[in-house]
Amino acid sequence: MKATETSQPTVQSRQLGTQLSGSMSFSSQMSKEDEEMSRNALSAFRAKEEEIEKKKMEIKERVQAQLGRVEEETKRLALIREELEGLADPMRKEVALVRKKVDSVNKELKPLGLTVQKKEREYKEALEAFNEKNREKVQLITKLMELVGESEKMRMKKLEELSKSIDSVH
Repeated sequence: MKATETSQPTVQSRQLGTQLSGSMSFSSQMSKEDEEMSRNALSAFRAKEEEIEKKKMEIKERVQAQLGRVEEETKRLALIREELEGLADPMRKEVALVRKKVDSVNKELKPLGLTVQKKEREYKEALEAFNEKNREKVQLITKLMELVGESEKMRMKKLEELSKSIDSVH
């Protein structure tokens, strides 16, 4: 890839030189200047790339060194933890067993608590629906009683009218 990078400015410079129709000395001088500028730019670019690559490698090595120290510290801390566990309470096994049972019961309680909450919501919704229907029923019974009362009054009035018309026929 670098070989093509170095040949590209030269090819471009040559093309530029052949395309210009001005004086030959001016054209060749410009192409030499362009070629020199291209070489300088390419050199600067390569130098920066090498510097970046070098810094990248330095950082990578430092990271690897840090990782090695971290691994050593992790092993050391694991040993310290094992020693601490060795000094644990003699009732440790029973305590651990009871803690496991408490955790197990807690796990069982959570879904039961959710079920209770869900059932309470359902109960409240059902009770509200029941009360609403009950109020509707009371209103309908009241309306029915009014209609029955009105109907009885009308029938009684009609019967009285019929009774009077029978009495007047006699």
